[in-house]
Amino acid sequence: MEWFYSLLSDTNSIAHIALIYAAIITIGLAVGRIKVKGISLGVIGVLFVGLLFAHFGVKINPDVLGFTRDFGLIVFIFFVGLQVGPSFFSSFKSVGLVLNGLMLVTVLTGIALTVILYFIFSDDVSLAQILGVHYGAITCTPGLGATKEALADMGYHGEDIAIAYACAYPLGLVTIIGIAILLRVMFRVDLEQEDRQWEDEEKEINQAPVVFHIYITNHMLDGLTIRECRRRIPRSFICSRLLHKGEITSPFADTVLHYGDTIRVVATPEQKMDIVAAFGQEDNRIDLATEHSPIERQRVIVTRNEMNGRTVGDLELSNTDGVHITRVWRAGMELFPYDKMHLQVGDILQCVGPINAIKRLAGIVGNRPKVLEQPNLAAIFLGITLGVLVGSIPLMVPGMPTPIKLGLAGGPLVISILLGRFGATLHLATYTTNAANLAVREIGISLFLASVGLTAGGTFVDSLVAGNGLLYVGIGFIITFVPQILVGVISRLFLKMNYHTILGLLIGACTNSPILAYAASLSEKSATAVAYSTVYPLAMFLRVVTGQIILVAMWSYVSLV
Repeated sequence: MEWFYSLLSDTNSIAHIALIYAAIITIGLAVGRIKVKGISLGVIGVLFVGLLFAHFGVKINPDVLGFTRDFGLIVFIFFVGLQVGPSFFSSFKSVGLVLNGLMLVTVLTGIALTVILYFIFSDDVSLAQILGVHYGAITCTPGLGATKEALADMGYHGEDIAIAYACAYPLGLVTIIGIAILLRVMFRVDLEQEDRQWEDEEKEINQAPVVFHIYITNHMLDGLTIRECRRRIPRSFICSRLLHKGEITSPFADTVLHYGDTIRVVATPEQKMDIVAAFGQEDNRIDLATEHSPIERQRVIVTRNEMNGRTVGDLELSNTDGVHITRVWRAGMELFPYDKMHLQVGDILQCVGPINAIKRLAGIVGNRPKVLEQPNLAAIFLGITLGVLVGSIPLMVPGMPTPIKLGLAGGPLVISILLGRFGATLHLATYTTNAANLAVREIGISLFLASVGLTAGGTFVDSLVAGNGLLYVGIGFIITFVPQILVGVISRLFLKMNYHTILGLLIGACTNSPILAYAASLSEKSATAVAYSTVYPLAMFLRVVTGQIILVAMWSYVSLV
C-alpha cells in the first residue's frame, strides 16, 4: 500500500496533482447540481469542495497550483469573449443603450458602496478583503481572479481574498433571488401579462428580416431589371421569387420585371413600407413559397476557412445562379444579409433558388457541419497569446507605485471580444460549436475554482467562525441588495420596463449564469435571456477591471501583509 500512500501524500507527483483536481471537480460539480427551491450552486460547488479539501490538509505543489489557476482563468475568460463577441457591439442599439446604462448604474453604485463600507469598517477589514467581499456579493468569479492577480503584482501577502469571496457568495446568490421575488410582490406582477407585453414590444423594435409579397403596379418600373430597380429605390431588399404569367421563378439581378408581376421580397421591417410604396401594393392573398413552387429553400453552413471574411456581395450569386441568401443566423441572431456583410465560419445561410444553384452555393461555402467540430486551434491560441501580451502591458499612473494592467483576465477578454466580432474581417476563423465552447469554459473555470479553493481553504473555516466571516457576510448583503433593488425600482417605476427584462438586466449585471436558470423558469419567452446577453459583455468587462482601478486609485490604503 506504499504506492497508495505516496499517491495521496506526494505533493510534487503528477499523479497526485491530477487525482486531487479530478476529485475536487467531480465532487464539486455533483454538489453544484443539488437544487434547493430550483436553485443550485452550479460550478461554484467546485470552490467550496476545494476549500473543504484544503481545510483537511490536502496540498499540491504551489507552482503547479498557481499555473493551473491562471491558465484556467485565461481559458474561461477567452471563450466567454468569443461567445459574446458577435453581439457585444450590437447590444448598444435600441433598448441596449438603456439597459447598459442601468447596468452601469448598478456597477458604479456597488463600487461606491464598497469604498464607503471600507472606510466604515477599515479597522476590521482591509481594502483587499473588502474587494473579495465585493466580488463574492456580486457572484463574479472572473473579477475575483483579476483582482487576485493585481494584488500579487503589487506584492500582497495578506489573507487570501478568496476567503472573503467564499463567505459572501452564498448570500449573494440568495439575495438576488430574493430581490426578484420582492420586485414581483411590490409591483404585483402578472407573469403572463408580462410575456404578452414583451412580445408586443419585440414586434415593434425587432429588426430581423421580414418577408412580404408585392403586386407591381408602378408603370415606371415596367421593363426594368431588378438591378435597375435597386438603383432607383435606395433601400436594401432581396427579391427571392417572381410570379410572371403564372410561372414562379428565382429571379436574377438582370431579370426584367413587368407590370402585374408579383414578387416575394425580404427586407428589414423599417424599410418595408418604402419598398412596397415604390413597387406598387402589398399582396397578402398569395404565398410564392408554397409546396407547389419549383423554387427550393434550404439552409447551408459556412464551413470553408477561405470564406471567412468574404462579403455576401463577393458571391455575386444573383448574377449567375438565381440563388439568394435571404437570412443569416450568427451566434443566435437573425441578420439581414447586406452586400457588405462579412461572412464568418459557422454562419447559417438561408438560401432560396433552384436546387442545383443551392447545391453549387453549398459547395462554395462548404456546408460540411462535421468540419466545425474541429476548431481552429491556431487562431484560438494566437488570440490567447495576444490577450496575454495586451494584458501584460503596463500603464504607468503618476504617483502610483505599480502600473495598471488589464491582466490575465482583462487582456484575453478584450482580444477575444474583438476576434469574436472582427475575426472574419481579418480572415481568422475562431468559431467553436456551442457545446465545445461551453465544455472548454467549464473546464477552465473548474480548474480555476479548484485552485482558488486549495489556496484559501487552509484558513477559511477559522476566518468564517473566529475571524471576520460574519462581517463579510453582512457587508456582502449590503453590496448586493442596495444597487440591485435601486435599479430594479427605477426600471419598473419610472421606465415601466418589463419584469422579465429587469431580471435579465440585474442578473447580467452580476454575470451570474446559475440565477439566469431560475429567472428563465418564470417565463416561456426569452425576454430574460435577451436582456442578460445585452448587458453581459460590458458588465463582464467592467467587473474584471474595476477591482484593479480601485486598488490603483486607493493604493495608499492597501496593506500588503
